[in-house]
Amino acid sequence: MKILGINGLNHDASISLIEDGEVLFAGHSERYSGIKNDSDLNNELMSDCYSYGRPDKIAYFERPYLKKLRQLKAGQYSEVLSTKNIPSNYLKQWIGDTPIEYVQHHQSHAAAGYYTSPYDEACIVVIDAIGEFETCTIWYANGSNFEKRLSIKYPNSLGLWYSAMTQRLGLKPQEDEYILMGMAGWGEVNPKIKNGIKRDFFKKSKLPLQMKHNLHRGCMWWNPKYYPDDGSDDWKFNIAANVQAVCEDEIYNVFNLAKTLVPETNNCVYMGGVALNCVANSMIAKELYPKLWILPNPGDAGSSLGSASYVYGKHINWTSPFTGYDIKGKYPTGQVLYELLNGNIVGIANGRAEYGPRALGNRSLIADPRGDDIKDKVNEIKHRQKFRPFAPSVLEEYAHEIFDMPVRKSQFMQFTAPCKFPDKYPAICHVDNTSRVQTVSKEDNPGYYNLIKRFYEETGCPMVLNTSLNIKGQPIVNSHQDGIEFSKKYGVKVY
Repeated sequence: MKILGINGLNHDASISLIEDGEVLFAGHSERYSGIKNDSDLNNELMSDCYSYGRPDKIAYFERPYLKKLRQLKAGQYSEVLSTKNIPSNYLKQWIGDTPIEYVQHHQSHAAAGYYTSPYDEACIVVIDAIGEFETCTIWYANGSNFEKRLSIKYPNSLGLWYSAMTQRLGLKPQEDEYILMGMAGWGEVNPKIKNGIKRDFFKKSKLPLQMKHNLHRGCMWWNPKYYPDDGSDDWKFNIAANVQAVCEDEIYNVFNLAKTLVPETNNCVYMGGVALNCVANSMIAKELYPKLWILPNPGDAGSSLGSASYVYGKHINWTSPFTGYDIKGKYPTGQVLYELLNGNIVGIANGRAEYGPRALGNRSLIADPRGDDIKDKVNEIKHRQKFRPFAPSVLEEYAHEIFDMPVRKSQFMQFTAPCKFPDKYPAICHVDNTSRVQTVSKEDNPGYYNLIKRFYEETGCPMVLNTSLNIKGQPIVNSHQDGIEFSKKYGVKVY
């Protein structure tokens, strides 16, 4: 039976098609439309998916009428009264009369993580902005049994708070949270500011994530007396540093509670948009759960796979994040290596697109990590701020020699690690000398692995700088034609 999982009518629309436990296709709407975080499905995406066969069943990532109840509570009356946001109406043009099974938002997150994990039993933690009502859940999973042991509901939401602080710092909420995380490295954690932020937004409670305010509409009103907004970069950097510190404290409290609520296992699955905070992920892995699994697409886009796998009811054969649009052809090892050895920045658009927000070698912009000026050159191409970090893609067997890794493998770029030789590799080191590491093995991506290995043989450097093949505010390149257009527009060779 083919099951099509759908996340639509929501930011980061996506679809996933599975059959008998195999992922046939999983892709993002934004890669086809060119609209960042696109909420709508489109004909091109659906056509590519249906080339693998029509579904027998549709699994939708949330329960729409439960969501409308929350929208009613939040005063979003136009959304409540709208019939355009009813999935059965919206999806009819693509699915016809195929039956729809609705899966709750956090159930979709939990299933996406657990059914792709290597664990038969696991504690599952989901933290995001908001599902229908839930913002944080803790589960015990064993086989097809999901037992919910904690549910925190709107408006108590760490995700909404982090998005509100993103907006308060002049960034775009539900899109630029990762930029806030990068800014944090440029600031200093100050107990006065950190405790002040906690007092301003969080209640003292036995439960974590208990909020003083409903931050659904942001917190532009916030101007702390203990550290007033002077409009400077220093203010933004220092606020970001302390926001990140508070966020890590709250996440720690959630996972510490999880250990009490789910004593059966030390295996942990972590999902939801907040799981994209790779700095906090490293803290969890080092201090609480060394056996931590995070799907490379833990946010709402990953819920399409989650809803499909929940309906399937068993572990799926998760072997690779490369599940999207396929650019046919041999991996361009020779051409890319030539460009790197000549000091050039070069793009790769080859093979199937990554399922998730991070480029992992098939839709990447790469460079030599050793150059002092490389970071500025890449920032100029991508129109990025100076405080944004870059990731290294390192041969798995050399990762622990170069980085103080919190985990054995980080193949999906989900953890940060201090670099032991920041002066040697300045282009991939953040201002605090950490890196968001991607470990690469032959099993993960043979073409990309062989490229880095060849680069190592020629230079003695077992890694490359890796960032996504896109420009700030735009989706990652999807097709061969997208790669050609990128090359023409920004003067970077793309193979």
